[in-house]
Amino acid sequence: MMESALTARDRVGVQDFVLLENHTSEVAFIENLRKRFKENLIYTYIGSVLVSVNPYKDLEIYTKQHMERYRGVNFYEVSPHIYAVADNAYRSMRTERRDQCILISGESGAGKTEASKKVLQYYAVTCPASDHVQTVKDRLLQSNPVLEAFGNAKTLRNDNSSRFGKYMDIQFDFKGAPVGGHILNYLLEKSRVVHQSNGERNFHIFYQLIEGGEDDLLRRLGLERNAQQYQYLVKGNCPKVSSINDRNDWKTVRKALSVIGFTDDEVEELLNIIASVLHLGNVQYGGEDSGSAYITTDTQIKYLARLLGVDGTVLKEALTHKKIIAKGEELMSPLNQEQAASARDALSKAIYGRTFSWLVNKINDSLAFKDESFSSKNASVIGLLDIYGFEVFQNNSFEQFCINYCNEKLQQLFIELTLKSEQEEYEAEGITWEPVQYFNNKIICDLVEEKFKGIISILDEECLRPGDASDITFLEKLENTVGGHAHFLTHKLADGKTRKVMGREEFRLIHYAGEVNYNVKGFLDKNNDLLFRNLKQVMCMSENKILNQCFDREELSDKKRPETAATQFKNSLAKLMEILMSKEPSYVRCIKPNDAKQAGRFDEVLIRHQVKYLGLMENLRVRRAGFAYRRRYETFLQRYKSLCPDTWPNWDGRQVDGVSTLVKHLGYKPEEYKLGRTKIFIRFPKTLFATEDALEVRKHSLATQLQSSWKGYSQKTKYQKMRHSAVWIQAWWRGILARRAAKRRREAADTIRRFIKGFIYRHQPRCPENEYFLDYVRYSFLMNLHRCQPKTVLDKSWPTPPPALVEASQHLRKLCMQNMVRKYCKNINPEWKHQMEQKVVASKIFKDKKDNYPQSVPKLFVNTRLNGEDINPKVLQALGNEKMKYAVPVIKYDRKGYKARNRQLLLMSDSAVIVEEGKLKQRIDYNSLKGISVSSLSDGMFVFHVASEDNKQKGDVVLQNEHVIETLTKVAICADKMDDININQGSIKFDVAQGKEGIIDFTAGSELLIVKAKNGHLSVTAPRLNSR
Repeated sequence: MMESALTARDRVGVQDFVLLENHTSEVAFIENLRKRFKENLIYTYIGSVLVSVNPYKDLEIYTKQHMERYRGVNFYEVSPHIYAVADNAYRSMRTERRDQCILISGESGAGKTEASKKVLQYYAVTCPASDHVQTVKDRLLQSNPVLEAFGNAKTLRNDNSSRFGKYMDIQFDFKGAPVGGHILNYLLEKSRVVHQSNGERNFHIFYQLIEGGEDDLLRRLGLERNAQQYQYLVKGNCPKVSSINDRNDWKTVRKALSVIGFTDDEVEELLNIIASVLHLGNVQYGGEDSGSAYITTDTQIKYLARLLGVDGTVLKEALTHKKIIAKGEELMSPLNQEQAASARDALSKAIYGRTFSWLVNKINDSLAFKDESFSSKNASVIGLLDIYGFEVFQNNSFEQFCINYCNEKLQQLFIELTLKSEQEEYEAEGITWEPVQYFNNKIICDLVEEKFKGIISILDEECLRPGDASDITFLEKLENTVGGHAHFLTHKLADGKTRKVMGREEFRLIHYAGEVNYNVKGFLDKNNDLLFRNLKQVMCMSENKILNQCFDREELSDKKRPETAATQFKNSLAKLMEILMSKEPSYVRCIKPNDAKQAGRFDEVLIRHQVKYLGLMENLRVRRAGFAYRRRYETFLQRYKSLCPDTWPNWDGRQVDGVSTLVKHLGYKPEEYKLGRTKIFIRFPKTLFATEDALEVRKHSLATQLQSSWKGYSQKTKYQKMRHSAVWIQAWWRGILARRAAKRRREAADTIRRFIKGFIYRHQPRCPENEYFLDYVRYSFLMNLHRCQPKTVLDKSWPTPPPALVEASQHLRKLCMQNMVRKYCKNINPEWKHQMEQKVVASKIFKDKKDNYPQSVPKLFVNTRLNGEDINPKVLQALGNEKMKYAVPVIKYDRKGYKARNRQLLLMSDSAVIVEEGKLKQRIDYNSLKGISVSSLSDGMFVFHVASEDNKQKGDVVLQNEHVIETLTKVAICADKMDDININQGSIKFDVAQGKEGIIDFTAGSELLIVKAKNGHLSVTAPRLNSR
């Protein structure tokens, strides 16, 4: 609502100027505009009047969502917007069945045309639709680009300035759907066709045709794609504008013409006329010695004859001569160059002006609702007036005089209707009406339009009188007739100070909006707006159907002088006033923030000027003469009831009693408010501001109360819901648990019953009575086997199988062992494999035979016990390239005396070599090695038995070392003598020499002792490590 924004008024201003505390201050008014403009808030109200500031940029406030937000909503319930005005007018039309009108005014560039477009777009989107209605909506919307193309132009103040006034009636049926429309146009600026000020352009359609027209079309029309080639387009020296895309606009216009219902032939003839105006501008004259003018550009005449559908010779003559009727005879009088050029320009203006009127009528035909069942009595109308605002230029001429006269009439209507609506509201509410003092500009309107005495009457009289009438004589007559008027002044009547700023050809009118000086030069010509009779005759003979309708042959036979331009405008303006007076008005006042068309720039001087001539301060003063704020009781009570304990939270009595109770509690003084029949009226904005500020403070305590109440309610509701859910879940879960327990008990009883019965029949063949028990026994064994199966090849454990699975258990055990062996062998590396092969050989030879074998099993066999540096280099040199497979230090016992000597045993590929320091003491070929003897005790003694036939050998060799198991295993592998190793108990016999034997006796003792016994034997005492 509007009131909700009051708390931010210091930053964004107030949404309604009526709520300004200092409402008579123009400074406060403009400052409020500035605050809102800075925040991109371009709309502000003065009561029901909307003030709109052109932002010169796109704002995201015109979407379909915004339209829906304003649709059917009370005027003050949402922020100010053009949609609020449009919707309020539409709802008033629907509910009150009274025609409405929206008056949009402002100077060029203030955004009037855009505002009217937004209103049309709002109705097109929000009103009910059908196929026919959609067609009407499309035509209403598409009429804009067509009228803009033919009636808008680039001016110094606006790139898309409307150079005509437009009033559009939108007709609605009883359902509220748009079913038709009608357009009235006022005072097209025809002079722009032939002349433009520097920096301005001709009407858009000329540039659109040249830039966007197809090559074939331009060729047929005789045009070039260069605006600089045409005299009517170069005077403003502004052929292109950065903000305008003529090529795209051309496509839009062509599409719009098609949507509106123009046929191809009509479009062709319309473009022929537009092209003919350009060719007319290029008609050039030369002068004869007699002073008569002649045409020097025959090519243009050929084009004109073809495009206009007239005889070229006749047209040529009409452009250089005028027809004079003297004493009943028709005479052709030649024109001089200046007169011929004026005649050419007059023809161009007449053709374009009448074609524009035809175009408007054609659009009206397409918008007219032609359903015979539709009665105009049931139709409702919303009028849309988009008309030029008050204009004050450096040089003001006839056009500005008419425009400002129009604004005077609108201001008069505006004040009268505003006062009337205010008075009607007061009377309806039973509030005493207090007369409002205001400036009544009727005195200015009478000065312009009064019969016989007004400026228009004097101008017409001067145009019609015989003799040498001129603009200066018109000015002199004004001085003589209205020179004493308080709002009229000329250079002659002014004081010395004023004469310095006024020209001798100017007169000044003091309008409601300020003083304006008008230059009388051209007033008579523009007011006469005459076209030579012979030029009219040529146009009446045209084969162009549009021109045939524009130039009626009855004009030629009508002897009555046509009305002057000013009188036509005055009469059409009077009809417009009648139309507006018959409707309920809504107002949109458009303001231009700067002349540079820049976004965000706020020119205070320019805006102050517009505020003045739009009469906004006067309107505000009238609106604030009584009460600044008024609201219906229910709305006021609904918003502020929380400020009074008696009205909060609800009021059960009459609304007026509730409001009365509320304002008494708030401390309103009697002079601050009045209570009407349905509304409360508050005189001062500060009273409303104080109430709104109190509400803002109250909101915090209300929010706290609401929060606590809501939290308590929500938590209680949440707890109850959770409790209910918990009880339900508990009951549900208990049911599930009970059903599960009952099911388990049944299953357990069945299982126990079958188990017992199976146990009883366990020794019988498989049958239904014991099948469960037997299956369970098998299952239990297999599951136990799964848990307890061996993990390594050395683990020999295995669960005991039931009788029925003994055979299966054996097969499983075998498969398990094979699988473990396969896995073990698959994962073994070459080095470990070689180690294991040696261990296997050692196991075959010594297991359960040699006392110290178990101690050797966990010890790894090494490749050699001697490194290269441990062997004498001479020995290595003697061995040459022979490969040494194993080397170990040993103790050799002599065959005679058993003396112990340190030696090295080297195992080669084909022999074993005994080395003493650098000498090879003995080489024993593996082939001559008959066997190897070793005791069963833990000593390290072993004997190599060598064949006696080998003369190189001296007998068997007795050796001893610490690694006897490893050494003999290596010898057995190298010599392939695994089966020739003998493990003896008690003694070993060996050959000392040929024919002689030696004996080694072995006995068990506490420690190792090797000595020669008295009997000549070698006695070895060794500790027993393992009992066998």
